[in-house]
Amino acid sequence: QVQLVESGGGLVQPGGSLRLSCEASGNVFSDYVMGWYRRAPGTERALVASVTNGGSTDYVDSVKGRFTISKDNAKNTIYLQMNTLRPEDTAVYYCNLWTPLYIEGVQNTYWGQGTQVTVSS
Repeated sequence: QVQLVESGGGLVQPGGSLRLSCEASGNVFSDYVMGWYRRAPGTERALVASVTNGGSTDYVDSVKGRFTISKDNAKNTIYLQMNTLRPEDTAVYYCNLWTPLYIEGVQNTYWGQGTQVTVSS
């Protein structure tokens, strides 16, 4: 089992920056994808950025060039550096871990509790 804990959310002005972190604990898998999702008011949860165990990254078009996902393997932690924030980035941000490995009786996807990001002047 894996536990995910996010931190770093808060209130920032448009154009500002924020750095989110997500620490994984427990039995961390060797083959995985970790990502940041967000749910804005009145919308469904959507993928923002992801990183694989091998370091491959992907971003939704609306955040390309502004957000950077990274990881620290020694700390079992991923980060989301958010720059040039816009009001439409306001959402609850969730950390996710998924593994393609099948282990009977063990979950293959995990979610953090979420952290609020509000971009407002």
